[in-house]
Amino acid sequence: MNVLPRSWVLRPALALSAALLIVASHTASAVATTDLNLPQLGEPADVNLSPAQEREIGASVAAEIYRENYTLDDLELNDYVNAIGEQLAGASKTKPPPVHLFVVRDPRINAFALPGGFIGLNVGTLMVADNESELAGVLGHELAHITQRHIARSIGEGQAGTIATWLGVIAAIIAGSANPDVVMGALGVGQAINYQRQVSYTRAHEQEADRIGIQTMAAAGFDPRGMADFFEKLAQESRLYGNRVPELLLTHPLSTNRMAEAEARAAELGPIHHQDSLEFGLMQARARVLVADNPADALNFYTRQLAAGRNSLDNRYGMALAQFTMSQIPAALDTLSPLAEQYPKQANVQLLYAQILEQNGHLDTALDVYGKLLQLYPQYAPAMLDYAQALMDANRPDDARQYLISHDQSQGTQPETYRLLAQAARQSNNYPEAAYQMGTYLLTRGDPGSALEQIDAGLRLPGLTPQERARLVAKRAEVRAQMPDRYGGGDGPQS
Repeated sequence: MNVLPRSWVLRPALALSAALLIVASHTASAVATTDLNLPQLGEPADVNLSPAQEREIGASVAAEIYRENYTLDDLELNDYVNAIGEQLAGASKTKPPPVHLFVVRDPRINAFALPGGFIGLNVGTLMVADNESELAGVLGHELAHITQRHIARSIGEGQAGTIATWLGVIAAIIAGSANPDVVMGALGVGQAINYQRQVSYTRAHEQEADRIGIQTMAAAGFDPRGMADFFEKLAQESRLYGNRVPELLLTHPLSTNRMAEAEARAAELGPIHHQDSLEFGLMQARARVLVADNPADALNFYTRQLAAGRNSLDNRYGMALAQFTMSQIPAALDTLSPLAEQYPKQANVQLLYAQILEQNGHLDTALDVYGKLLQLYPQYAPAMLDYAQALMDANRPDDARQYLISHDQSQGTQPETYRLLAQAARQSNNYPEAAYQMGTYLLTRGDPGSALEQIDAGLRLPGLTPQERARLVAKRAEVRAQMPDRYGGGDGPQS
């Protein structure tokens, strides 16, 4: 089961300062390279930041975001938004680096691009979108910032001093949530106007991201009106709430001219009929339940929706998920069973059905549901990982391990795979393997310090075989190679 706890802890934004020091050091080295007046080979932006440097910077900031638990680590939500990201990336005229989207546990409307292919999407943006084309418009815009390498180009345009601050603001927005004092304190910026100036892309970059983003979303089969419609939604919310400007407008200022240009481009491209997937509404319902301050609030919302006659698939799914989250298992089963029968090939409905069946004591039936679903979608990672968890719940850890290691489509692409492999190893009393896999999991999550602790604990286990010790030592070297200096240089136990 991958339903997460509703609460999350906000830590000071300055916890992200180490990653931002990496940004600053790359910025300084980039400026120094430019000052040497070397010939410009390849892309002009490469002189300022190479693609490898961009990837390292983006990965460092993303790792801090993961480490501080600001993300909504729900397998189905993340798979859904990454599928849209891949669809857009495949239609982009400029081939992007490997794109990785993550969902931020924040109900406000926002999205941001980091260097090197990382895109953060606030869950609130998904919740307020009226259709998939609006969501694709937001993501297409952010993807364009990446493909056009706006951060690297900004350094060449005399803005090198603001790059670290710009990324720092992103971190502070996430860390500070709705508390402006935390944001301002983290940045050391005294005036809100300075804050906005630091985070804003140049007008030319915003226009370019709009133009390329709308072309990309249309090429991917989405309605280009989606971007203009979402702009109108933002403008309306800004008018309604006065000073409570949507976060997206702080980093991407919206003007009347920008809205008009988006509408004109959409008209030039012509209407494209895009049929929203069933998954879009289901993921909106899932997001509403997972980010509710109190699960009872989500339950009350869907109770009212159904009582008002809005008997849609989305509302019934949301009702069942809210009941399940509140451990009202028989009620959840009653709500979802008709949907499971009506939609035998809808993956999200079937996954929730299997989870409810298991919690209701019907583990064998749940395993059958997982098996049928995986026959339909053998590479659907959420189903694969939930199935492995169900095998362990059935006291079959060796079967779970064998299933995970024999399916390459999840191995290495889903950090959760490594966590489950560690769990299966512990359940089988294979503690050296558990230490190895948990260390790998923490490393993929951007936490090499904790990964090293796991590997060192494994190396201290009594009775290690030579093969087990050699494997742990090799993993330890891999972890140490990825550790910034701030973790210290002590080698710790290796024997």
